Amino acid sequence: MRKVSWRAPAAIAAVLVVTLTACAGEPEKPGSSSPSGSPSASEAAEKKSPVADPSHAVDLPGKREGTLHSTDLLIVSEDTLPSRSVKKIGALEGVSGVEQISMAQVSVEGRLVKVVAVDPSTYRNFAPFQSADSDEVWQRVAGGEVAIDPERQDELPADKDGFVRLGSNKDATTVHVGAYAPQPPGLASAVVNHKWGEEMGMEKGNALIVSTAAIAPNRVVKPIQKIVGSDASVQRLDVVARAGLDPNAPQKAHVVGTVAEAVGNYTYRANGDGTITPAASWVSSHIVTAQVPIIGSVTCNKVMIPQLRAALQEVVDRGLAKKINPAQYAGCYYPRFIANSTQLSNHAFGLAVDLNTAGNQRGTVGEMDRTVVAIFERWGFTWGGNWKWTDPMHFEMNRIVKPG
Repeated sequence: MRKVSWRAPAAIAAVLVVTLTACAGEPEKPGSSSPSGSPSASEAAEKKSPVADPSHAVDLPGKREGTLHSTDLLIVSEDTLPSRSVKKIGALEGVSGVEQISMAQVSVEGRLVKVVAVDPSTYRNFAPFQSADSDEVWQRVAGGEVAIDPERQDELPADKDGFVRLGSNKDATTVHVGAYAPQPPGLASAVVNHKWGEEMGMEKGNALIVSTAAIAPNRVVKPIQKIVGSDASVQRLDVVARAGLDPNAPQKAHVVGTVAEAVGNYTYRANGDGTITPAASWVSSHIVTAQVPIIGSVTCNKVMIPQLRAALQEVVDRGLAKKINPAQYAGCYYPRFIANSTQLSNHAFGLAVDLNTAGNQRGTVGEMDRTVVAIFERWGFTWGGNWKWTDPMHFEMNRIVKPG
């Protein structure tokens, strides 16, 4: 593997750009320019433009053109939004701009982080002006790197080489950080290009940003909902809505990764106390109560039950049952946001368990037996004790393991 040399980060118009001094691979052979006249990714690589990952690069954007747009509404669907629906929404009175993107949530250190895959040349017009006008930010996204909102960088800690892992399991996608650049409030923590979106398994074009510069966003919510139907949610991102979630507005979580099949189509409504109310149909089809060794009765996602049972049975078989105190089991399925945020906990999907709570509080090394930890990891769980901000009581499913 070729070593890469990095210069110290530089501040560019309030945007922190991580500067690459040597490409992480051989540039592709020169190709033709894009139809818009922008240089292709391969041409840019030959010219020593910041293409860090040619295998995931797309055509580099030129100078920003057009109007900067506000981000007032977000439409999210499980499936690709039809182009005819996008056109109808763009033509609604009061709508000043739309941008179709791909959106998913990935589990990183116990929280679900929103990631969007975009066309850097057009999405930038919906970003805050500090980011929108920085050519280098969008060249780096086009070149196969990730842009992270600086207010969210604690959710996506980079390793010593500047890479972030977009997922909890060891095989999760790792992408080099190209920039720390402000993103539209409430939209996403990280931005990648569409090639990375495809590799991560995102549903292409399943989300749409809508700008309503001329009118109040709530005036077009009903017309948009009529166009997209009940299979998509319409969420407000404007400053009024950011002061508090509308409990009458259905929200959707689109999760990618190895546990996506355990989540499926997850629609919920936010409550005023930090909890959420998932659709009753989802709860009835995904959440079950079952008996497992040591703990006894648990209420979890049905997909996780077999491997949770297998992990606990191995703990028993290896004479370690006393290392888990059933009286300090703090639950599995708990539909809620992470404290002081609007990000979903994996407990909301019934895909995490908290054990031995008394001696394993957040931010501590904890007292969890390391052999027990190794057993759970072998059965498809991530342990919160390994996270940057530790949560040693917490085990969450990061891959599906079916007992033989």
